[in-house]
Amino acid sequence: MTYRPRPLNPPQLENQYRSRTLSDEGLKSFVQANAGKAFSSWPPKDLDLRILTLIGYFHSPDLEIARSQIAIAQAGIRAAGARINPSLGFDTGYNTNPESHLVYGVLPTFTIETAGKRGLRILQAEKLGEAARVGLAEAGWLLRSRIRSAFYDHLLAVRRQELLETEQRIRSEIVDIFDKRLAVGEAARPELDVYRVDLITAQAALRAAGGNVAQTRATLATMVGLPLAALDGLFLQSSTLDSPPPEEALPIQQIQRAGLLHRTDIRRTLADYAATEAFLRLEIARQYPDVQLTPGYVFEEGFARYMLSGSLQSFPLFNRNRGPIAVAEAQRGQASERFEALQSQAIGQMERALLQYRAALTEWGEASDRLITVQRDREEAARRALAAGEGDRLALATVRLQTVTAARARLDALTRVQTALGALEDAMQQPLDTALNLPDPELVSPRKGATP
Repeated sequence: MTYRPRPLNPPQLENQYRSRTLSDEGLKSFVQANAGKAFSSWPPKDLDLRILTLIGYFHSPDLEIARSQIAIAQAGIRAAGARINPSLGFDTGYNTNPESHLVYGVLPTFTIETAGKRGLRILQAEKLGEAARVGLAEAGWLLRSRIRSAFYDHLLAVRRQELLETEQRIRSEIVDIFDKRLAVGEAARPELDVYRVDLITAQAALRAAGGNVAQTRATLATMVGLPLAALDGLFLQSSTLDSPPPEEALPIQQIQRAGLLHRTDIRRTLADYAATEAFLRLEIARQYPDVQLTPGYVFEEGFARYMLSGSLQSFPLFNRNRGPIAVAEAQRGQASERFEALQSQAIGQMERALLQYRAALTEWGEASDRLITVQRDREEAARRALAAGEGDRLALATVRLQTVTAARARLDALTRVQTALGALEDAMQQPLDTALNLPDPELVSPRKGATP
């Protein structure tokens, strides 16, 4: 095996990133294979969380880094299984006696490992490889979590912008009404100024909301590994934004059980503990010295001599390897304590996340049932009164403005619901939408082929 250079070219890598589009045939094949359906047109005009997550899987450098960790771990398994290479020594010389022959000898040395050290090294490397594979699954979940957060942040930002646009139109209508009343002497200037200030405030809020929409869209593009221009002209949608799981569908015991079974950090910590167990066994085995056999051939004084000598390598006469064994025991104890602490933390995190989600769900339900329903009834009554000649445009506009205010309160409650739902999914490390089945990142490396 010889060295093969692999230089990095930052400008070329930048150009490759900026040239990414959804029209890539490799991306199309990957998404269609894992989405479980064929698209009538590509790229699709509507993107949901599932498709965006698959796009993120295709482009993610974090998953490539995690896959490289698996490759390192697998190389470590091969290295752990390698047997100790023999050594070869030479002896040569001469005797000043004129009748003496040249003296030379060949002395190879072979090391025989005892106490199963090679098998224990392999076992430790395999456990570290298992931890690396779980680390890849953990990286896949973290990527999905970030994409979900960016996706819903953008959808909610668009909703907030739409409500502010409606509010601006209504406030403009109210200012127009007062302008006309002021012209005929039915309103005072100070009263009009108050509504104009409200309109200016609403316009400023709308401009800020527009900037937030652009920012959240750029964040989402970054999370899925695409330049912002790649999402131009595409519509983002979610069928689950307004239909979060009901409270009765999330019993605490099932949540905790599912979380403890699926949390990748718990599985990775278990694999790390198994690796420390194997390392401790390896250090204990190192109390026993390896055997070195040295067969030899020496040609001296015209005669050939054949020898076989043996030795015990690094014989632990004084300390019986107690220091390294103590270190390995301490590491195993630390891994055990780390697992227990993580498990307790996970249980508490799931309990808090579920309580937070239930509270946010209740608040959102009340905002939907009371504020919106009552306010819409009032708006409809104001419309009927205007049609019957018993009301005026100002009264209707005021009621419509109150409806928008109620809708904003409901949207704020929905934002807290989705935030709490994301925290609950992160606590479980499992999507509560069972339809969102993602490919196993360990088995699929879309850009570079399957993981070896």
